[in-house]
Amino acid sequence: MSQSLTLARPYARAAFGLARDAGALPQWSDALAFASRLAADPRVASLLGHPALARTEAVALLSPDGASETFGDFLALLADNRRLAQLPEISGLYEELRAEAEGVVLATVTSASALPDAELDSIKAALRKRFGRDVHLDTAVDENLIGGAVIAAGDVVIDGSLRGKLARLQSALTH
Repeated sequence: MSQSLTLARPYARAAFGLARDAGALPQWSDALAFASRLAADPRVASLLGHPALARTEAVALLSPDGASETFGDFLALLADNRRLAQLPEISGLYEELRAEAEGVVLATVTSASALPDAELDSIKAALRKRFGRDVHLDTAVDENLIGGAVIAAGDVVIDGSLRGKLARLQSALTH
């Protein structure tokens, strides 16, 4: 995974620069999200790696309706360099760069069950206070957490899950 991120990073920076210069950060977010969802699909991924797939066909397949010519050129560059498989990583890194430029913290709340909106609003307010920036929350459910939640925001991870607490207790008892 880290090698894939290393390969994706310069392309994400290039995409961000192109989008910023064009004043089209949201449009590029949407286009990259569309292309990365397709590229992550196993059926499409096997097609993208096929040597008989022409660059123009790959670009047509991965470009959403209404995408800019510059976005198509970007996809063509990825195709030429055999980097279409890195589209999910490129999209994720692009979103991090966009969030940083817009002064937003991207956070993910993973809980054992779906959290009510009031609780999510409370978490968002606490993160906004901690980081001093606007917060965009994504949510996920992982029943293996047993209870509680894990909040990941940038480099900060707050593990308030029951599974995490049990692991810490086990570690304390064995040392």
